[in-house]
Amino acid sequence: MSLLLGATAVLALHWQVNVIKPDGFFGGMLAEPVERSGVVGRAAAFHEAAMARGVPIVFTRFTVPDDEGALVRNTPFMRSVGDAQAAFRPDAAGTRIIQEMTAQAGQGAVVDNQRLSGLAGNGLPERLTARGITTLLITGVATNLTVEQTARHGTDLGFTVHVISDCVAAADDDAHRASLANLALATAGGLTAEEALARLT
Repeated sequence: MSLLLGATAVLALHWQVNVIKPDGFFGGMLAEPVERSGVVGRAAAFHEAAMARGVPIVFTRFTVPDDEGALVRNTPFMRSVGDAQAAFRPDAAGTRIIQEMTAQAGQGAVVDNQRLSGLAGNGLPERLTARGITTLLITGVATNLTVEQTARHGTDLGFTVHVISDCVAAADDDAHRASLANLALATAGGLTAEEALARLT
């Protein structure tokens, strides 16, 4: 099945210092497996190639503004970031898009939110729909957290969603594989970066 230019966008989730760099808030959990996987280089190359074909890219950042925005402390994850919210202020060092993708974020859009799904509580679904976007290609970290949550949410909103399977990573390889297997059934199916680029028409 082709991916139509003009109706397809890349959604790049949580490529921020706090999530995947050693000095970030979740670095102790994610920095080493992300580095070992090589996912940053693959995802950056995929973003670049997609953008060169005219596919828009939207980066999402998890941030917590002074008034906590739409943060709801209803899970251990949300309670932990709420308790450490100074590290997640929009202007904090940890919320920056990683250096390997800074230029790409500057050419695209960066959307902040306070939910696990990159499509929740930020008006992004409506903005995408207004642009005629019907298909989302998802990259990001972690596979079994924001990637899976966003992919399922996007599917329920009516988007055709493909996770780019070699451009996502998790803290645990088994959790990563299990999440991709679940998403193969719960979305339009995973694609490698090469497969996705080949389908763009």
